[in-house]
Formats: sequence, C-alpha cells, structure tokens
Amino acid sequence: MRKITSALMIILFLILPFSGCQKAPKNEYTKYTNSFFDTFDTLTTVVAYTRSEEEFNSYMEKIHARFQELHKLYDIYNDYEGVNNVKTINDNAGVKPVKVHKDIIDLIVFAKDWYNRTGGRTNIAMGSVLSIWHDYREEGRDTPENAKLPPIEDLKEALKYTDINKVIVDIENSTVFLSDKRMTLDIGAVAKGFATEIVAKEIMAAGLTSGIISSGGNVRALGKPLDGVRERWGVGIQNPDRSIVSEEEKNLETIFLNNASVVSSGDYQRYYIVENKIIHHLIDPKTLMPGEYYRAVTVVTEDSGVADFLSTTVYLMPYKESRALVESVEGVEALWVMHDGKIEATEGMKKIMKSQGASGGKEK
Repeated sequence: MRKITSALMIILFLILPFSGCQKAPKNEYTKYTNSFFDTFDTLTTVVAYTRSEEEFNSYMEKIHARFQELHKLYDIYNDYEGVNNVKTINDNAGVKPVKVHKDIIDLIVFAKDWYNRTGGRTNIAMGSVLSIWHDYREEGRDTPENAKLPPIEDLKEALKYTDINKVIVDIENSTVFLSDKRMTLDIGAVAKGFATEIVAKEIMAAGLTSGIISSGGNVRALGKPLDGVRERWGVGIQNPDRSIVSEEEKNLETIFLNNASVVSSGDYQRYYIVENKIIHHLIDPKTLMPGEYYRAVTVVTEDSGVADFLSTTVYLMPYKESRALVESVEGVEALWVMHDGKIEATEGMKKIMKSQGASGGKEK
C-alpha cells in the first residue's frame, strides 16, 4: 500500500537497537524490540518494556496481525479475497454502495469530520488528482530523463470529481457509496496514523503499559519507559537537510513525551526531480501543485490519526493560518521548519523540546 505521509522521518534514537533486548538496571521490566515490513509499505518497529520475552512476543503477534488486517482494509491498490476494502469502494463509484468493515466506516467519518473542521486542505476524495501526480512521480523516478509536471488542465479536470459531500456513508448499514462515478478515495494522508491509533488502543487494552509503536515515522508512545531511569520517551526529529549534516547532527530536535503521537510531513521523502527542482507529494488543493510554505512540519497530540491528518493540513497552509489552526485545537502542538532553516514552535511544543531545556529524566 502506498502511503502519502510523513516526509520527515522521526528517529527513535533512545530505543535502538531495533532487535533483541536490553535489561533495565534493578528493574523487573526488560526492553524488547522487533519490526516488520509487510504493512503500509513501511517499516513498523515496536519497542516495549515487559516482564518477559514471552509476554513481549504475545503483544507483538497481536500488533502485527492487526496491522495486517488494517493494511488490507485501507489498501487502494490491491484486492484481497473475501475483503471489501477502499479499492472496492473506488471500483464501485457511481455503481452501488459497498458494505465494508467498521474500521473503514470509522476512518471515512473521521476524515470527513476533520476536513470540515480544518478548512478542507486534506481531502480523502482527492484521489482523481492525486492519482495523476502518483503516475507522474513514478514515471519521473523510473525514467528521470522523462520527468515532467502533469498538465495543469488535466489536474483542473480531475478536480471536478473531488466533492467530499459525494462520499455517502450509511453508518447503520455499514456502507460507503461514491455518487460520482469518476471519484476515487485516497486515504494516504490519514490511514497509517488512524491504523496506528487503533492498534495502540487495542494493545493497551490488552495489557501493554509501556511501549512505542513507530509505523514509518508515525510514532505513538504508550505510557512511559519502565526502565527505572526515565520518566518520558525521547523522540528525535530528523533534520530535513540530511545531506549537509553529519551523522551526529542529523537530529534537528528532540522532544520528550508520554501517551502521545508524533507525526511529520515534509518535502523530501516522496519526490522526483524536474529541471533540478524537487517535486514532492504533498499537493495543495488550491494550487494543485506541491505545497511550498515549509520544509517540514511536526505535529504532537495524543491521537495518532489526528496527528497524521493535521501534519498534512498544517503543512499546506500559510504560517499564520497554520499556527492559528494548531492553537485552536486543544491538545495539539506543532513545529515548523521554514525554508531558511528557521524553526517556529507553539509554546506547548517548546516545553517538551530538548533545546528549550526539556529532558526525559526524573525530576530532581
């Protein structure tokens, strides 16, 4: 599944290595880590403090199985036997409603609600436009000598079929119908974060009290690290100018938090080059071109689905509008990396930033 998200890779520098275990001093809990790479086209890493490796492996199996299930449901490219997924909805646009799993209903209702709450910058009904960009990006990557921009006339034509109000959800009957036959859903801006939040809540309900799930940079912290030393998880945010910094300097910032999600969007992960210019994947619905306000944006809030959705949304807004939106939503903090390298951050974000004095240690 191709996920359009998180151009800023988040480094969990305090949880490496990615496999094996590490005993915490004078503590009944041990740190275990493991990863898988067969869902959402990304590496998912799980770190947890548990009382035994057997306990960790039990949680890991549940997490992996649930991600696999959600991957199939949210896939827009592939069919799976016996599964009605988002591709099934797209295939039946203008034809008939499709009965789908509650996890799909919940995601679409969520995305429509946040679309209306945030001014429509992130629209899961933009598939007709985003599919054009996807094809040109793939062509530009495969044959760089042929890389070019999509004709604006084609993008404007596709924009006619992106009315989110024509995504008809019948919650009672658990169906979704695209009333415009030329419409397609693209849930890349929210699917991975939404799935991560589902998995996080379910695994906490199953008993895991201390861990981190990092799904391709969508980071969800569960509880606090039970190592007897730290009170907060440390999450490093990578500098978007990776090519000009040393390995030691690759972290732009470190933030410390518990029971929260960190998601970033930026201009340098999914892209191709046209006439020496980076053409990235975050498309502004107003210009139909890649957004150009920032190098990257990082959002912190409890819910990973909200963080994922907002990271794209605030990236595609001018700074004053973007910051006003963040500050209007309770429990949301953000950091912006400008093109000149300047960093802007909300006051709440500053309180958890290492550069502003925050740390993961116990209070003295």
